[in-house]
Amino acid sequence: QVQLVESGGGLVQAGASLRLSCAASGRYFSSYIMGWFRQAPGKEREFVASIGRSGTDWIYADSVKGRFTISRDNAKNTVYLRMNDLKPEDTAVYYCAAPLSYYSGSDYSNQDNYVYWGQGTQVTVSS
Repeated sequence: QVQLVESGGGLVQAGASLRLSCAASGRYFSSYIMGWFRQAPGKEREFVASIGRSGTDWIYADSVKGRFTISRDNAKNTVYLRMNDLKPEDTAVYYCAAPLSYYSGSDYSNQDNYVYWGQGTQVTVSS
């Protein structure tokens, strides 16, 4: 089983940057594709970004492309989400997630393919 713990959220002004971290338990972190999702108040949870097992195969939602960067450090069992030029519409609870370790598909943006979830970290962007 995998446990995920997000950190790095906070309250910032529009245009600021934040780096979110997601620390994973276990010895086989490199076996997992990792994703970031977010949920704003009153809205459905939406895909943000995903990254392949080796730190490549990046996928981004159109709303964050060019501003956010997903990365991972397998030696530290950690995945990151660097968020630049934050906008008020980025305000949400951000979750990291992982599918089964043997997941062999490529539908990384579909939350139904993720089975392990963190509890989320709040990001609030003021205008």
